[in-house]
Amino acid sequence: MSLLIDLFGYLSIVLHGLTITAQSAMLGGLLFLVFLARPLGASLGMAGGSVQAGTARIAAWSAVALILCEGISLAMQTAVLVGTVDLTVAQVAGASFFTAGFVKIAASLAIAIALFARGTRAPPTVPNAALLGLALLELAAATLTTHAAARLDGREPLLLVAGLHQLGAALWIGGIPSFLYALSLVNDGRSFHTIGARFSRMSMAGVACILVSGVTMSLMYIGDWQGLYGTAYGVMVGAKIAMFAGLLALGLGNYRLIERLGRDPATPVNRLKRFAEAEIGIGLAIFFAAASLTSVPPAVDLTQDRVTIAEIVDRNTPVIPRLTSPDFKSLALAQLQARLDQEAAAQRAAPTPASVPGSGIFQPRNAADVAWSEYNHHWSGLFVLAIGVLALLNQAGVRIARHWPLIFLGLAAFLFVRSDPEAWPMGSIGFFESFRDVEVLQHRLVVPLIIAFAWFEWRVRACGWDNKSAALVFPIICVAGGILLLTHSHAIANVKEQLLIELTHTPLALAALGAGIARWLELRLDPPGNRIAGWIWPICFLLVGLLLLLYREA
Repeated sequence: MSLLIDLFGYLSIVLHGLTITAQSAMLGGLLFLVFLARPLGASLGMAGGSVQAGTARIAAWSAVALILCEGISLAMQTAVLVGTVDLTVAQVAGASFFTAGFVKIAASLAIAIALFARGTRAPPTVPNAALLGLALLELAAATLTTHAAARLDGREPLLLVAGLHQLGAALWIGGIPSFLYALSLVNDGRSFHTIGARFSRMSMAGVACILVSGVTMSLMYIGDWQGLYGTAYGVMVGAKIAMFAGLLALGLGNYRLIERLGRDPATPVNRLKRFAEAEIGIGLAIFFAAASLTSVPPAVDLTQDRVTIAEIVDRNTPVIPRLTSPDFKSLALAQLQARLDQEAAAQRAAPTPASVPGSGIFQPRNAADVAWSEYNHHWSGLFVLAIGVLALLNQAGVRIARHWPLIFLGLAAFLFVRSDPEAWPMGSIGFFESFRDVEVLQHRLVVPLIIAFAWFEWRVRACGWDNKSAALVFPIICVAGGILLLTHSHAIANVKEQLLIELTHTPLALAALGAGIARWLELRLDPPGNRIAGWIWPICFLLVGLLLLLYREA
């Protein structure tokens, strides 16, 4: 129980991101079935029934995933409340969040049963009205778990636009898996155009819902320009806007291709599929960014400790990178531990630990701690810059440069040793005990991702590993790393300092996401698109390296 309480904040964000993803896929699949698969079933010929059955399966299994995610989330929240507050399970079950979650589970269960009623291979026969009614019920319950439900003023309009926002995400991003599945079942230009044109209209409706609701919520939750750049909420909204722009660019490319299909059914459709796949990756990042937003107060509620433009400019003014590390004994926590050890020795008592993972108490920091962190970031930047340069040389045909993924092993070892000096192998906190600290946990998760990246990509490039799935590990881990950065948090008492640090992590996350999407397209697109994408991701690596070299904490 104590471990759950320690990690609750971070786990709740991850679970919420998974819940949003499952909900969007469920609603998107259901709406795809109602508004595309069923109306176009006859015009698609033999594939019509398979499209309906497959779409129903996607929506139904997404409903099962939503039930699991929501159930785990409710159980976790209940356990934490009962363990930390003087409440009984019955009292927690009477709370509004629990009721909304229970309704989501019930509606999702009904959707899964309705879509699986005839088995997993036959098209469902449940009327559209019943399916849409269940979808509306689930969407309404989900809306009651957003920021809008906690507002005291203007609650009803905000609930409406929050529901519209989720509906837009489902129509567009949530429908893409079903769209890709439908495309995989047809093989003629007329069918590709029929499906693509209808889904384009659905996507446009989704974009309109997102734009209207997004602008409204930004005005209500952010309020002014300083709220956009000077608060954690505003910065995360800015990241969502940047990713949304990427989605629009990919969507526009597909729209133009679908228009060409209408004029020439022989137009190749590979790009249509690959851009849609890339949209799923960006959509996942947006969903987890949305989950992170639930963990911070809206900008309009944070009137103190906002960051100014002058502070942002000052913090990001380039300086000479710090390449010399301070001594471990000069760190604030090490000094505190040494003093506690001396006091315990004088009293012939067991020494008191200077830091207890998961205690929620911010660790002391001094100038040496700042220098330690900057040293870590700057050397990491040199690693990534070297990787970017060698990757570009590899793209240009320099054969020896193909071993660039091995540099990631050095980076992984460097981060494992130095990321958290208070923990093993440098500090007094044991390896497994340190996982109770959310920041340490996030740092530890990065290391195996980097090692996996290095191993798979090196074997693909240097060993001629002819495994298409292995090659996809690179873009998947880049996207996962970007998502991890979007949910990353720092345990620093000063709110303004914490935001200034996190302001540097958001561009890193977007660059990592860009590298992953570009590498995916390099592997999946036909020429010349794949060659263009092949030059983009090394540039993203160079950008990450430069951002790390410019990193400052003071």
